[in-house]
Amino acid sequence: MYEIKLYNTLTRKIEEFKPVSPGFVKMYVCGPTVYDYNHIGHGRVYVVYDALKRYFALRGYHVIHVMNITDIDDKIINRANREKRDWREVAETYTRDYLESLRKLNVKVDLHPRVTEHIKEIIEFIQTLIDKGYAYIAPSGSVYFEVDKYPEYGELSGRTNKELWSQEKEFISEKKKPYDFALWKAWKPGEPYWEAPWGRGRPGWHIECSVMSSRYLGKQFDIHGGGTDLIFPHHENERAQSEAAFGVKPWVKYWVHTGMVMMGSEKMSKSLGNIIPLREAFKEWGPETLRLWYLTSHYRRPLVFTEESIKQTQKYYERLVSVTNTIKKLSREAVGLHRMNDEDLKILDKLLEIRSRFHEALSNDFNTPQALAVISEFMTLVFKEIQYNPKYMLVLTAYKLLREFNIVLGVLDKYLAETPEELETLLDNVINIVVDIRRELRERKLYDLADRIRAELGKHGIILMDRGKETTWMRRK
Repeated sequence: MYEIKLYNTLTRKIEEFKPVSPGFVKMYVCGPTVYDYNHIGHGRVYVVYDALKRYFALRGYHVIHVMNITDIDDKIINRANREKRDWREVAETYTRDYLESLRKLNVKVDLHPRVTEHIKEIIEFIQTLIDKGYAYIAPSGSVYFEVDKYPEYGELSGRTNKELWSQEKEFISEKKKPYDFALWKAWKPGEPYWEAPWGRGRPGWHIECSVMSSRYLGKQFDIHGGGTDLIFPHHENERAQSEAAFGVKPWVKYWVHTGMVMMGSEKMSKSLGNIIPLREAFKEWGPETLRLWYLTSHYRRPLVFTEESIKQTQKYYERLVSVTNTIKKLSREAVGLHRMNDEDLKILDKLLEIRSRFHEALSNDFNTPQALAVISEFMTLVFKEIQYNPKYMLVLTAYKLLREFNIVLGVLDKYLAETPEELETLLDNVINIVVDIRRELRERKLYDLADRIRAELGKHGIILMDRGKETTWMRRK
């Protein structure tokens, strides 16, 4: 099996993946600041790291996936003031939208720590930086990280010119250097605050992720993810303050970043007003199509939105569903043999080669477009050869491959249900549909067809009970 390799933003190289703890992958991904609805640019980040996690799991790793929720921030406060709402209500509204987006995209995150539930740990972290001489308290009560105390600053982003480091310009007058960044923001009238040894206030943006990632993944972990727009200043600042506090280098072994979703030549962003909310995209194209679309471009490259590209992905998904249903049907019809002929063996070899190239693509810096191209070859093989040669060994191998593909893709779960609970739910849904159709036949006075449906279901232990226009059903024990 191929060694897994990933591009490390810090070293600017594709490196062989070797986790801190053998057999485990600890991954932290920067989550949303919940002040507005999620858009399709956010969705790419959610899906890429979920798919990467799934591939690690397929390869036998135990993965811990943490993604934070920033529920206190300038943007949340500003929206609350603008709409005359409580800031907590604003945060909760858009947190629900975020979690619903994950559910529809079939993204499963192990832990969602919220900033407001980790204030104590944030204060302790800042105090550590003050005690070690990396941070200082301004007259206002704000606390800043002194960038000059950390010599490696700029290595992650490649910004070696200090003139490019200036940030939080509205506070430059109280900072030692324009590029020092806030760990704690002093309270302003009308804003929420927490008590700290140096005065009332709230956390700066960058300190949140350092605290929550290290709390749940330890002082050194494997993967830190997020969009390329976070490399500077967010991830640069996280790295500086964390390595300063822990005295551990590297704090993160692999910095893995996703490219932006683009509208033409511009990044999709709320500030530019060129966004498509996820909730609208779900209605227009469906969550499965969107999830697949995010994987059609290599994760490090920009993904350009066009309706044509979405439609092409939709056709790909429909074909994938069709091949799934075909394989499931063939599995019920497959012929068991004591011997396979030469043609059968050639098809089997093709299936095994497809599996090998699928893993080769994903092992080599998680090349999902190449993996999707390999799956296209698989679908062609099923439709052109296996469909007309349903030997048990071939059908079984194809079915196993399809399940393996879906562990990463995550778009065929409802078609590949196998557990008793899943099959029970699927059967119930089908019976309900048949009962609804029979009700309509009775309303049209097509009683012969209605009676035939009732009789056929009865042969399989499904008993229908009519009461007026309503019908209920039960299974015969």
